[in-house]
Amino acid sequence: MNDRRPPCSIKLETLMQPIQLLIMKIAFLILSLIAFGTISNAQYITDSIKVDGRYRSFVYQPEGSDQKSRNVIFILHGSGMTGKEMIPPSVSLQKLTDKEQLLLVYPDGYKHYWNECRKGATSEANQLDINEQGFFNGMIEYLSSRFDINTSSCFAIGLSGGGHMAYKLGLTMPNRFKAISAIVVNLPDTLNLDCAEAKKPLAVMITNGTKDPLNNYEGGDIIINGSNWGAIRSTSRTFTYWANLAGYIGNPTITALPDPDTTNGQSILRYTYQQQGKPEVTLLKVDGGVHAFPKDIDIFVESWNFFKREMTRLAKAKVTK
Repeated sequence: MNDRRPPCSIKLETLMQPIQLLIMKIAFLILSLIAFGTISNAQYITDSIKVDGRYRSFVYQPEGSDQKSRNVIFILHGSGMTGKEMIPPSVSLQKLTDKEQLLLVYPDGYKHYWNECRKGATSEANQLDINEQGFFNGMIEYLSSRFDINTSSCFAIGLSGGGHMAYKLGLTMPNRFKAISAIVVNLPDTLNLDCAEAKKPLAVMITNGTKDPLNNYEGGDIIINGSNWGAIRSTSRTFTYWANLAGYIGNPTITALPDPDTTNGQSILRYTYQQQGKPEVTLLKVDGGVHAFPKDIDIFVESWNFFKREMTRLAKAKVTK
């Protein structure tokens, strides 16, 4: 079997001008160097579990000395990346782990890719139909054997291809995952969706940029290095899918988020469905946003605040039963 990696959905060499690509790479390097000073003293553990005869690896930061019950957040890398590459961007969330009782886990996709819900994906993970549900269930059971965690209320934050994987967790494992945050990614179009949908209400936050050259805000085919990975829905259709699943009708509440840097070419509108007895469904529309994390907010902390709102809702619902 040819082990050469298939085209990578997170790399934009064929979609961006060379200068733009260089700026993006330099910015990511600077972010990593700044974050390294903060995370270099943190202890991370790399481990693996065997799923269907294949070893699958993941990295996690163990719980603090307080031994309190922890909420697990899986942070999912984009296509072609590794779990460790998501550690520097999420440094602000790492600082909250003890205070907020979090256990952050950074899994690795199979040969750097996820078997997500895009039928047209050309990655080996998709072609081999890698058992991702078995991997995540296995990680949860592994962690629960070592730490005090809530095994039925996990969360996921995913970037690009990792966002597709987050959607898959929401579509197929809603009994495990109570909320997801998908960044620069839309759902596959109906004919390009090959996941069995549980169709259960779920708290979902979507963050998409209007100038994203890869995950087009208006949907359409994804062409990567000349290969067609199939069509995706528009951001509006993706948002509506999750809103309808949660039972919302009518128009969402629209709020402009603070714009701390008016010179960076981005601003954010929040579209929110939020009613008593229903999971929140939110869209962060990043006007001017590209295929990257938004500039005006820390998306990892924003995602955790979103997850906390869902935890509060579920706790209240449990008390009233």
